[in-house]
Amino acid sequence: MRKKSLMFMGILLLIISLVGCSKSGSGDNEIIVGIDDKFAPMGFRDEKNEIVGFDIDYARAAVEKMGYKVKFQPIDWKTKESELSSGRIDLIWNGYTITDERKEKVLFTKPYLKNSQVVAVLADSDIHGISDLAGKNVGLQALSSAADALNGSEIKSQIKSVSEFADNVLALSDLKNGRVDAVIIDEVVIKYYMAKEEGTYKLLDESLAPEEYGIGVKKGNEELLNKLQEALDALNADGTAGKISEKWFGEDKVLK
Repeated sequence: MRKKSLMFMGILLLIISLVGCSKSGSGDNEIIVGIDDKFAPMGFRDEKNEIVGFDIDYARAAVEKMGYKVKFQPIDWKTKESELSSGRIDLIWNGYTITDERKEKVLFTKPYLKNSQVVAVLADSDIHGISDLAGKNVGLQALSSAADALNGSEIKSQIKSVSEFADNVLALSDLKNGRVDAVIIDEVVIKYYMAKEEGTYKLLDESLAPEEYGIGVKKGNEELLNKLQEALDALNADGTAGKISEKWFGEDKVLK
């Protein structure tokens, strides 16, 4: 009986061990990357409904460098940290701004791209500066760093209303339809749409907040974080990251 009990305990410990590492990125040789699939040019769907973008190419190259397969999982951006902590995704990687508040919830890689939160209005708008937002209706993506930037600005108390949207596409749609007067948005995102829809938007000269993008890893998973950072450093060193940046931005914008 003692031998059977010891054998049973050994099998049980083995099962627990396997379950415990199943979402470390090595359990099934696949790393699941959580993305907002409407966040051009970082990660979005093209005319063929395929997920493309700078972060998509960068993630694919990094995960391949690590020796794993990659799966891109579109998620509700409002629940991104919950998706990560629950193990449904292994990484948050799609224009994910590094903030002190988020550092309490996730582990971050080193910053890989600079960005700013800017204010976009229609090209013929009479809004020219931040102070002109007083009494106006402003839109932004819910639970994004755009909201953090606005909350940290003195103009917040003077704005008539703030409308939150599930993604930037909806926010810009309401701007074009006149339901909001301005949209606070990532600079890299709005510049993509400005190039795509020439003459539709303009940016205010003043930005609300400079920021940096990083990749989020589940708290406690330093092993995956370190492997990922090694891969990113290697992509910088061999020029792969720069080539991906040039493809999407026309220049090498990746932080070294």
